[in-house]
Amino acid sequence: MAIVRPFTCIRPEESVVSKVAALPYDVYNRKEACLVTAENPLSFLNIDRGETQFSDDVDMYAPQVYDKARELLDTWMANGTFVTDEGDNYYLYQLTMDGRSQTGIVACSSIDDYQSGVIKKHENTREDKELDRIRHVDVTDAHTGPIFLAYRTNETLTCIMEQVMRETPLYDFASEDGIGHRVWRIQDAGRAQAIEEAFQRIPATYIADGHHRAASAVKVGLKRRQENPGYTGKEPFNYFLSVLFPEDQLMIMPYNRVVKDLNGLSMEKFFTAVYEKFDVAKVGKEAYSPKKKGTFGMYLNGVWYMLKIKPQFATEDPVKGLDVSVLQEYLLGPVLGIGDPRTDKRIDFIGGIRGLGELERRVAQDMTVAFSMYPTSIQELFAVADAGLLMPPKSTWFEPKLRSGIFVHRLS
Repeated sequence: MAIVRPFTCIRPEESVVSKVAALPYDVYNRKEACLVTAENPLSFLNIDRGETQFSDDVDMYAPQVYDKARELLDTWMANGTFVTDEGDNYYLYQLTMDGRSQTGIVACSSIDDYQSGVIKKHENTREDKELDRIRHVDVTDAHTGPIFLAYRTNETLTCIMEQVMRETPLYDFASEDGIGHRVWRIQDAGRAQAIEEAFQRIPATYIADGHHRAASAVKVGLKRRQENPGYTGKEPFNYFLSVLFPEDQLMIMPYNRVVKDLNGLSMEKFFTAVYEKFDVAKVGKEAYSPKKKGTFGMYLNGVWYMLKIKPQFATEDPVKGLDVSVLQEYLLGPVLGIGDPRTDKRIDFIGGIRGLGELERRVAQDMTVAFSMYPTSIQELFAVADAGLLMPPKSTWFEPKLRSGIFVHRLS
């Protein structure tokens, strides 16, 4: 069963929420983050990326960076930029992109569920990336960016969400990128109890996006337990901020690939090698987006091709059968020499939100060949996580991105 609890929410005052709400901290490099905060002093990125308040000669991981983030959060709470709702509440958060909406339940998930595997993962995390968020959560005493979780669609929860969305939202605004954001607070005690009980009947939730933030939040919670040996399990630090979406509302976009060269092969030898495992059809100048699993687009020398894995190389294995695995196993690795896509400098990954034109641009600029992918499905993600396995790197690209700063959860 999944333990999903309401929480005391700290959130922006309504008149400034559109300025406060910010894309996740890891979307930006330091220079980009500084440009955003210089243009918008109310952007939550000022808090999420405290180094933006310092000159470039200050280490972005220096202690004063995290102290500044805490100072800003406390200041914004004191001066009315943020307000604190009374009592513990659930919320709904709806994002709308290109006319398509997805609505999730904003709540706190249990660090014990993460430890026991009720909250399932499909990616490994890197310690160096965790350390930054561990310090940020610990020093600010807050979860500032919600973890994106998914669950198998539940009729009770869907019914409650539909009822709540008929009411007037707390927030209703569009961000600069055109994404619509609406938030409702669930104050009815009966609905809140029904939500908690519905999740208790759901065997698992799944991290869709935010593996490093989740791992960091859990480690801070465990640290707080050590510091408070008399803890009861009900303290806020035993939970982390999350938005939980039903599977039928989520859209995963493809994570496309570009490679710098043909690994020393001539065009003829390259195509000969590709033909061994794939059926190949010339498409022409029009960009090709795969229409089903097991097919790939390839852009080379100004021409698009359609590749289809030959039946004898297909598999039902939850990881090996992923299209990203098939491409790596039968083309990127053996033909193009990309041994470890995590570290090989000859490959780059392009999120589907950037379109196929970005693949053509990169090939014209600094790459030789591009591959357009069919998106991994949420069911494939569930299957991998249920099997206790891990996906290859850059398997999923979720859009739209959850904004940080709309909901803040204090640990004490």
